[in-house]
Amino acid sequence: MGIDADLVRRLIAEQFPRYRKLPVAAVVPGGHDNRTFRVGDSLCARLPSAGRYAPHLLVEHEWLPRLARHLPLPIPQPAGLGAPGAGYPWPWALYRWIPGEPATAANIHDLSDGARRLAGFLTALHGADTAGAPAPGPENFHRGGALAVYAAETDLLLDRCRGLVDQRAALATWRRALDSRWQGSPVWVHGDIAAGNLLVLDGKLHAVIDFGQLAAGDPACDLTVAWTLLDQPGRAEFRAGLRLDELTWQRARGWALWKQLLALDSARLPGTGNEQRVRTAQRTIREITAPTGGRGQR
Repeated sequence: MGIDADLVRRLIAEQFPRYRKLPVAAVVPGGHDNRTFRVGDSLCARLPSAGRYAPHLLVEHEWLPRLARHLPLPIPQPAGLGAPGAGYPWPWALYRWIPGEPATAANIHDLSDGARRLAGFLTALHGADTAGAPAPGPENFHRGGALAVYAAETDLLLDRCRGLVDQRAALATWRRALDSRWQGSPVWVHGDIAAGNLLVLDGKLHAVIDFGQLAAGDPACDLTVAWTLLDQPGRAEFRAGLRLDELTWQRARGWALWKQLLALDSARLPGTGNEQRVRTAQRTIREITAPTGGRGQR
């Protein structure tokens, strides 16, 4: 199905006619689970790219207004929930536009400051009331749940990437990650704290977006950014600001290893022109599986 600006215009004209004269333009990059479009100066539309992602918008619509007042950084503010129409088969949504660009190690002027801001955000998220919160499961790809769900896939990935990673270090990291469970009460987890879901404005971490995998459970899945975005000092600041136990960081390394093995496996095929992606994933896996879990860990 083609999800383009013309479709968004037709959906808006049918369901939100007060906005029908606003210009619509695709946001680049527009996302994988959802396609994002700018609507005028103050709105954006998000359309799920497949049916399995549609429930995520409903979770956001219900919970983000409740969570926003507890959080120190802006998060998406729902402005309208759309229904299937104009040949499009799933719910879709309007949000208030949040300025900024996806985070990179280059556009955050001070990664240690960014790490402190993100740690403060996650600490506040973990402290918000979880009464009635959705539990981890297939709907949110088990974020906040047991990492063991991905054990068979990780074993397969390690075998497929043999020769590209230190198998002994990777297996040791993975086994340690599987050896513990979150012992505290469930806390809110974003589910996909990654550079693409962190917005930077004027060189500072400004906002957190894309809460489709929101659930209450184990916070370990939200810590992988320590290796995928932060440098050594930033990683240490992030860990210090969160004050989570070592077992949680071991599980976090497991989540990060699984994700990077997926990235490495998708980029490893010869002739694909993805050599830089291969090198980046290999470097990140070395950081994750280092004896201290990556330089800067305490």
